[in-house]
Amino acid sequence: MQKVITKNSLDDIDAPVTAAVTQYQRLSPVKALSFDLDDTLYNNAPVIKKAVSASFALLIEQFPKASELTLDDWQAIKIAEQLKWPELMHDTSAARYAMLREGLIQLGYSELDASQGAQNALDCFHDHRSDFKVSADVIKILAQLKQRYRLVGITNGNVNSARIGLDEVFDFVLHPGYGVKMKPYGDMFALACKQLSIQPTELLHVGDHPHSDVVGARVAGCQTIWLNPCQQQKSKLSSTLLPAVEITQLNQLLTILL
Repeated sequence: MQKVITKNSLDDIDAPVTAAVTQYQRLSPVKALSFDLDDTLYNNAPVIKKAVSASFALLIEQFPKASELTLDDWQAIKIAEQLKWPELMHDTSAARYAMLREGLIQLGYSELDASQGAQNALDCFHDHRSDFKVSADVIKILAQLKQRYRLVGITNGNVNSARIGLDEVFDFVLHPGYGVKMKPYGDMFALACKQLSIQPTELLHVGDHPHSDVVGARVAGCQTIWLNPCQQQKSKLSSTLLPAVEITQLNQLLTILL
């Protein structure tokens, strides 16, 4: 039996709560659940590390001078490109391509070669970035929730949801780009509600990030559950835009929602 702790503020809630559900607000009836993907349904860090390593290995093999730049150098190029083209801040794939292309040009390669090299490295990144499966335990949890609610994904990332096994449980997955802004902007929450033909209050969003997921969903008028498996400090939460509920394990959704 899971313990439910009701809190009306952020005062005195820094102590770890193991396998507990912390309720800040009462949940209203919902018709659909949206889920963040990276670090909510799987551990994203090792996946990204592998994808970055593989893509730069390919880049250096094809363009040896690329080894002259450190990861910090590449990051600086990416930031500079985003400052020149602000729309890149809402499209991770386009930003990576722009970074790779500009870096190769700065190293003296032609624009044509830089464009092709950037695309090859980006394709390699994408291939490794989605080269895994969401665990069977997580899919089982989502499948149980799907019996009562419509399920969708709302992610700032560029993972291929079909390759990782989410198409069997999600109606659709939304990504930013092409004019659609990343969370915490409300674009994807509004688009999800439109495609589901529901009101924002009828969508419950589950995610690990206290700002992108919790604040973003709340500002968009949706309800939220904060998945906090690493016991992040509660001070990271907004004092005025709290989630309805905080959980430490995804399977706690079954107790709360079914």
